[in-house]
Amino acid sequence: MPASPSTARAINDRLALRLLQQEGPLTAGRLKQLTGLSRPTVADLVERLTVSGLITVVGESGEVRRGPNARVYGIVADRAHLAALDVRTEGVLVLVSDLVGRVLAEASAPIGGDTGTEPAVEQAVAAVESAVKEAGADRLHTVGIGAPGLIDPATGDLRDSAGLPAWHRSLAAALQDRLPGARVTVENETNLAALAEQREGAAQDRDTFVLLWLGHGVGAAVVLDGTLRRGASGGTGEIGFLPVPGTGTLPSATDCDGGFHSLTGAAAVVTLAAECGLPTPATADGPGAAEAVRGAVAETAPAGAGDGPAARFLHTLADRIAVGAASVVAVLDPGCVVLGGEVGQAGGALLAGLVEARLRRMSPLATEVRASNLGGAAVLRGALLTARERAQDELFAPPER
Repeated sequence: MPASPSTARAINDRLALRLLQQEGPLTAGRLKQLTGLSRPTVADLVERLTVSGLITVVGESGEVRRGPNARVYGIVADRAHLAALDVRTEGVLVLVSDLVGRVLAEASAPIGGDTGTEPAVEQAVAAVESAVKEAGADRLHTVGIGAPGLIDPATGDLRDSAGLPAWHRSLAAALQDRLPGARVTVENETNLAALAEQREGAAQDRDTFVLLWLGHGVGAAVVLDGTLRRGASGGTGEIGFLPVPGTGTLPSATDCDGGFHSLTGAAAVVTLAAECGLPTPATADGPGAAEAVRGAVAETAPAGAGDGPAARFLHTLADRIAVGAASVVAVLDPGCVVLGGEVGQAGGALLAGLVEARLRRMSPLATEVRASNLGGAAVLRGALLTARERAQDELFAPPER
């Protein structure tokens, strides 16, 4: 059944706007080439989008012939402002961007472990408000939040998770209250990191892959046939609870000690570095563990050869990572595992290669292992991408005239 004229216009408008988002400013002639639409149809949609305030003339193409066909059109970037938050155990990172994703301001708020819920929420909200002010934005259209823990697929709320500060679960409601009109969404941090790796990072050529997050804690995100899988309860990828050999106990429903987290979480990585005789970083968090891994990589031959402390550390760490990765590979056969988070990025191609070699010996399923291109920044990038898409989904549907 053919689309109605109004549906066809909406489809054409969205196609043109997506092209302007991906390619940057374009002439009407270039839009005609890229969309395959007729000249009158392109002229009509350009007029419609201009009147609706979504696009504007940003220059001329430099062609000899002047006139409407030489005008260059671009998305009105300040039509909406967006915020992305990376909520961590020890604080929050914030950035504010325009509608095309250009970062306008950044802020951070360290929050101590003994800070009460109300003061912690106030510090986090103040960081957002500070970034909004610095960006020169009057209001926020959409806020994307990346947080550790389970996200209820039915409500979108952050569920109670062991070990997470109580202020995490209060932040979204506080932002909604303090930012009238803003659309606030929360997503698991590892899921957001996977989306960022798929769009901008190490998995751009993959429709199916698993991101193994290695930072303060550990987690996994599963992308199958281009779709992020969350599971019935939002818990797909809670690999920290995976029972594995090499630990002295088993994890429980409220504590991942004894699970994969005990082998590859930041504290375990720092402890392993000390046991191998390497310098111990000041903190046993994600950046601290990454510091230890980065130092070991710098001291090790490109192929990981040698039997010095740094090589022993990396080989043992690769063994540990492979234990969890092999379980994921056996169930999902993703063909590609990306080592993400601060530790995955710090390990680079060397650690990824060592893990891949172990998987070849442990599993008959061919699996490529890659290092993250984005590391710890992937959560913020993923939060920004999801906020931008949500805003565009709403704004890129101009009302019929």
